Amino acid sequence: MRRFLFAAMVTLAGNVAWAQGDVTRGQRQFQSCVACHSLEPNKNLTGPSLSGVLGRKAGSLPSFSRYSDALKSSGVVWDDKTLDSYLADPQHAIPGNLMTFPGIKNSQQRADVVAYLKSVNKPNAQTAQMPSGGGMMGGMMSHDVPNLKKLDNATRVQTVSYCQDTYEVTTADGSKRKFFERNLRFKTDSSDYGPTNGAPALVPAGMMGDRADVIFAAPEEFGRFVVQSC
Repeated sequence: MRRFLFAAMVTLAGNVAWAQGDVTRGQRQFQSCVACHSLEPNKNLTGPSLSGVLGRKAGSLPSFSRYSDALKSSGVVWDDKTLDSYLADPQHAIPGNLMTFPGIKNSQQRADVVAYLKSVNKPNAQTAQMPSGGGMMGGMMSHDVPNLKKLDNATRVQTVSYCQDTYEVTTADGSKRKFFERNLRFKTDSSDYGPTNGAPALVPAGMMGDRADVIFAAPEEFGRFVVQSC
């Protein structure tokens, strides 16, 4: 009986230790999140900023307008427990939300991410910078959001022509690149990091050299830059 109790105590102690999050490991885990979530206040990407997320009601950040009805009506307040549940399986935790991430199945990894979020949400905490590639194009291929107001000639778009199934993008350095119509996307970025009016940016998409985005300052620029020409 004593041996059984001792074994149970050892197992319980191991589980408690396993549940303790590690900030350094959590920072590394969070790199998979930075393509969609910023840690800067009110800097929203595909998803809302996670600055100040601890203690915040789900779906309530005023500067983010794309919350699902499911998230806004969930009544969830983000803390260690609710974040762990959501990170494990977002659709199970809050059915019908728009999060496409399938979840983190490893409980230690979830604890590490929560520990990291708690550390950067403390008053006066410095947001850790994720590693990025060198130069403008290197930054675009990383998870960092590049400042599109600072473009070099190889990135600044001058014209976009369309013929049959092909877009041809001409940049300020005189280069011309052709893209299959399904491989080129047109986007807007009105944030402080977006391009200036009249100077859209050509941004590589992922690791495929035949795919890219042209990012404009506003939708009305589409008609000014994209012309049909065969």
